[in-house]
Amino acid sequence: MRIDRRSLMAGSAAGLASIWLGGCATGAAEGAAPAFITRRGQQLLRGGAPFRVVGANMWYAAWLGADAEYGNRPRLLRELDRLAKLGLNNLRIMAAAEEGPLKNAIKPGMTRADGSTNTPLLEGLDFAMAEIARRGMTAVLVLSNFWEWSGGLQTLLARVTGSHMDMGDPAHPWPAFADSTAQFYANREAVELYHAHLTSLVSRTNTVTGLPYADDPAIMSWQLANEPRPGGSDAAIAANRESYLRWISESAALIRSLDANHLVSLGQEGTQATNGDAVLVADAHNEVDYLTAHIWPLNWGWVKGDDLPGTWPDGRAKVVDYLTTHADIARTLDKPLVIEEFGFPRDRESYDPAASTDFRQLYYQTIYDAVEESWANDGPVQGSNFWAWNGEARAAHPDYAFRDGDLAYMGDPPHEPQGWYGLFDTDAAMLQAVRAHAAKAKG
Repeated sequence: MRIDRRSLMAGSAAGLASIWLGGCATGAAEGAAPAFITRRGQQLLRGGAPFRVVGANMWYAAWLGADAEYGNRPRLLRELDRLAKLGLNNLRIMAAAEEGPLKNAIKPGMTRADGSTNTPLLEGLDFAMAEIARRGMTAVLVLSNFWEWSGGLQTLLARVTGSHMDMGDPAHPWPAFADSTAQFYANREAVELYHAHLTSLVSRTNTVTGLPYADDPAIMSWQLANEPRPGGSDAAIAANRESYLRWISESAALIRSLDANHLVSLGQEGTQATNGDAVLVADAHNEVDYLTAHIWPLNWGWVKGDDLPGTWPDGRAKVVDYLTTHADIARTLDKPLVIEEFGFPRDRESYDPAASTDFRQLYYQTIYDAVEESWANDGPVQGSNFWAWNGEARAAHPDYAFRDGDLAYMGDPPHEPQGWYGLFDTDAAMLQAVRAHAAKAKG
């Protein structure tokens, strides 16, 4: 039985600036030095012009960028070239990973199990950011993870309490893991560990460019965590509400005290993270600059992988409704919205790169149509990031599992089937859909 996080929950700074490719970021003049991304009401702006997010998730960029046995800088350059050629201007990448006792957490992490810093991996992030900037692209830097695959909040909690819970443990079925991890927000020692990494990274100077991260226009936003939830059960969500909101407020304030140039985002899925509580979603985004929403039709039971033809129509209707709900929340808050994770399986839920993607194409077009309509009508939806980029990587084993020591990192995290959701460099129809969407962003 497959266990995964979603199915269980139903140069120098001047040199870089001088070669910035203005055409990769909507609204900037050709050849101009990059400006910081800002917001005005429901719009994202760069250089005073609309910034339309055309992005992908590429959590593993720092790992490829490391000058270490697990790194692969030539591949990173090839992948970034491919993405820039498609017209993408934004990547969402992990800027934290915590080693510890969780069995499904990737190793190495950016902090070791004893809390010490893994310098080569952080320098891999420096290298990745330098190359992202060199291509005129931007990045969302994610500062932790609610889920186990990068260690995350559960690992920080374990460093304080000495105990932990593994996602998918049969002795602790859903929502036990989410309820356990959400205890992090009220644990001041664990939050201090999180704030220590946040402070170190936001205050960091890039060892490749010599540019402080706080002064790097290639950073679109600092993101508090990947999919932080207040809990899994209704009771836990209610009990953790105040500590959850306090963590968001304190962390956002800390970032702004260290860096006045960049946006702050939360990384929340939306109402799926709050068991349908739209008020809590709105409250959670009061102290950040823009809203996020993630949409997973298969994992949330809206479609069935073995019957996509029969379940897609109803699934599509739920997707459209989810988009509408979160656009309405964004309008109420007068803030932008980015659909920063959306994923869909290949036909028949195959993991084989040769399998067709007819229904994935329909899904992507549903998201892209909503984004493009918002662009055309000055709506709050400012763009999207598909999940995720696999590029030239291929599964190393016939069962599509990731094993310790594998180095062909994909957008599909190591605990999930390799090839489940990511786009490969050979997915011609999907790449054309992304390319066409990117072209409209520049129109």
